[in-house]
Amino acid sequence: MPTFAASPGSSTTWRWLRRALWLLLGLMLALVLLVLFFPWDLLRGPVNRYVSEKTGRAFEITRRLDVKPGWRQATVMLDGLTFANPGWARSPHLVRAERAEIDVRLWPLLTGQVDLPRIALAAPELGLQMEADGRRTWALGKSDSGEGGSGTVPRIGLLQVDRGALDFLAPPYGVDIQAGFDFDSARGAMPLHFEMKGRYQGQPLQAKGRTGHVLQIDAVGAPPFPLEIRARAGATRLNAEGRVGSLSTLDGIEATFDLRGRTLGDLYKLLGVALPETPPYAVQGQLRKNGQRWDAAALKGRLGLSDIAGDLAFEQGGTRPRLSGELQSKLMDMDDLGPLIGLQPSARSARAVKLEDIPPPVTQEQAQRRRTDGKVLPTAPLDFERLRAMDADVRYTAQRIRNVREVPLERGSVHVKLKDAVLSLDPLDLGVAGGSFKGSIRIDGSSRPADIRASLDMRGLQLARLLPALESSGNSVGRLDGRLNIAGRGESVATWLGASSGDVALLMGSGQFGNLLPVFATLVGGDVIKFLARGDRDVQLRCAALAFDIQKGLMNSRTLVLDTSNAIFQAEGSINLASEQLDLVIRPEPKSPSILSVRTPLTVKGTLGDPRPGVEAAPLIARAAAVVAGASINPLLALAATLEPGPGKDADCAALRADANKPASAAARQGAARAKAIR
Repeated sequence: MPTFAASPGSSTTWRWLRRALWLLLGLMLALVLLVLFFPWDLLRGPVNRYVSEKTGRAFEITRRLDVKPGWRQATVMLDGLTFANPGWARSPHLVRAERAEIDVRLWPLLTGQVDLPRIALAAPELGLQMEADGRRTWALGKSDSGEGGSGTVPRIGLLQVDRGALDFLAPPYGVDIQAGFDFDSARGAMPLHFEMKGRYQGQPLQAKGRTGHVLQIDAVGAPPFPLEIRARAGATRLNAEGRVGSLSTLDGIEATFDLRGRTLGDLYKLLGVALPETPPYAVQGQLRKNGQRWDAAALKGRLGLSDIAGDLAFEQGGTRPRLSGELQSKLMDMDDLGPLIGLQPSARSARAVKLEDIPPPVTQEQAQRRRTDGKVLPTAPLDFERLRAMDADVRYTAQRIRNVREVPLERGSVHVKLKDAVLSLDPLDLGVAGGSFKGSIRIDGSSRPADIRASLDMRGLQLARLLPALESSGNSVGRLDGRLNIAGRGESVATWLGASSGDVALLMGSGQFGNLLPVFATLVGGDVIKFLARGDRDVQLRCAALAFDIQKGLMNSRTLVLDTSNAIFQAEGSINLASEQLDLVIRPEPKSPSILSVRTPLTVKGTLGDPRPGVEAAPLIARAAAVVAGASINPLLALAATLEPGPGKDADCAALRADANKPASAAARQGAARAKAIR
C-alpha cells in the first residue's frame, strides 16, 4: 500500500497556524490579565474630563477609581464622587457621595443605552429636578447651551443607600421635598429610616417611615421591598405599610392603609381622584396597583356620622382616568349629605371623627352665622375642573338612613355616573316616610354655567311619618304623592334654583288627623272650646293639592288647597328662589257656624332662612272695632260680632288634582319637559 509524505509547503502552513493560535491565546491572556490587574485609577483624570465634556457639567471622581470587569457586566467603584447639576437646577449637585458602586451592563452601551442594574451609594446627597418642558437633571446629555438635561436617561434597577439626603423639585407635579436617610443594620428587615418635609400640591408635607436597604427602582423580576410610611399633607393623614415592587411606576404595591382627613374632596389635588366633598372621614383598606389600575379593597370606615364600606378601582390611562366600584352604608346620617350640595358639615357631623393635629372644618352653623346676605341656599360653586378630570361609575346603597332634622328618610341607593363632564345620579331611589322618592339628577358640566336638571317622583309618603307632630297623635293617616321637574343653568345650587323653570306638585287623597292643627289654624273660638271640653277628635281630610309653576326662579302658586271636614284652607302667593323671599297668604274658611271666632287670613313673609308667619291685621281690627262698638251698646251685640257663619264649602277634589297636574305657564311646561327628558 503506498504511503504519502507531507509536502514541505503544508508543514510550514500548519506551523504558522499553530504559532498564530498560540500568539492569539497569549494576547487574550495578556489582555485578561491587563484588565484584571490594570491600574484603573490612572484613568480617573481622563474619565473626569470625558464625562464632563459629554454632559456639559462637572464630573469628578475625587479619590480613586477601580473596576471589576465581567463578560456582560462590570462594577465601577468610585471613592469620592461629585457630579454637578445643570445650571438651571436649584441644587448644585446631581449626586455627591463618599463612595459609590455602580453595576454597568456592557452590551447596551453599544446602542447608547445606559443600563445600571445596581447603584450603591455611601452618604449620598442627591439633587433631582424636573421641569414642565421635560428637562430632568438625571438626563445625561448636552444641549446646545452646554447644559445637561436633554439626553439619555439611565435605566436604574436597584438603589442601595446607607445614609444621606435628597432634594427633589418637580413643579409640574407640585412636588418640593427634602428628605434625610439614616441606616442601621440592627433594625432588622427595614433598616433604612427616612424623614421628609416640604410641599406637595400646594399643601405642607411631612412624612417619616422605614424601608429595606435595597430599593427597587426599575428592576424586572427583583423582589418587592418593604415600606412603612406615616405622612401628613395639609389636612390629610396617611399611615400605610406593605411592599412596593417598583418605585419608578409604583407597580407591585400591596399595602394596608389608614387614611383620614377633613374631606375626601382634598384627595383631588393630592391624588387626582375627583371624590365628593364630605365631612371629616377615617377609612381603612387594602391597596394594590398593577399596571395602570389601582384597587382599594375591603374599605371600611366612617364619613362623619355614617359608616362606609366597599371596593373601588381607579384606572389610569386612556383619555381620562376612571373610578368604579360599589359602596354601602349600614347607617347613613342625613347630616353627612350637606357637603355634597355645597353646605359645610353640621357641628355633630364635624365632631364625629377625631382628627389629631387637624383644625376642625367650619361647620354649617358657623358658616350660616358668617353669611351676611341672610340666605340659606348653598352658594358653593361647582368644581368644573373635577367634573372634567375623570369618568366614574359607582353604586352606593344605604340600608338605613337616620331620621335627622325631622326628615324620615329610611333607605337609599344611587348610581353615580360621570362621563365626558356629565354627572348623573340615575337612578336615585330613596325610601321616605314609608314611601319612595325616585328619579334622576343630571349636571352637564361641559359648558359654563352648567345645565342642571332634576326629575323626581314621590309615591306613597305617609303624612303621619312625614310630620312627627301628627304622628305623635297616634290617629293621623294619609298618603302623599308628588313630583318635581325643574331645569336651568347655574354654577351652584343657589344660582341654579334662582334661574330654573319647571313644575312642583304635592297631592293627597282622603285621610284623617287630630283636629288640633285645623282648630288653631282657623282660630275658631267655638271649636277651641269644644276641643278643650271634649278632647281630641279625628278630623277627616278630604284632599289636598299644592302646586307651583316655576319660571326663572319664581315659584308662583297654581293650586294651594287643603280641604278637611271642618274647614278649607286656600292659599296663594309666591316664593322667589333667587332672593329667597316668601310672600304667601292662607285663607281659612270654617264649614260650620260658631261663636268667638277671630278668623283672619294668615301670612307667611320673610325669607327661607327666616320665615315670618303672621296675620292680616285689617280683618282683625275691623272685628275688634265691631266688638267694642257692640259692647258699648249691649254685651250681646259684642258677642254677635264674633259669630262665624261658616262660609267654607267642600272642594272639588277631582278638579283640584287635575289643576295641580297641569303647569299653567309655557315656561313651566318647557322646563318640566326638559327635566323629564333625562329619564
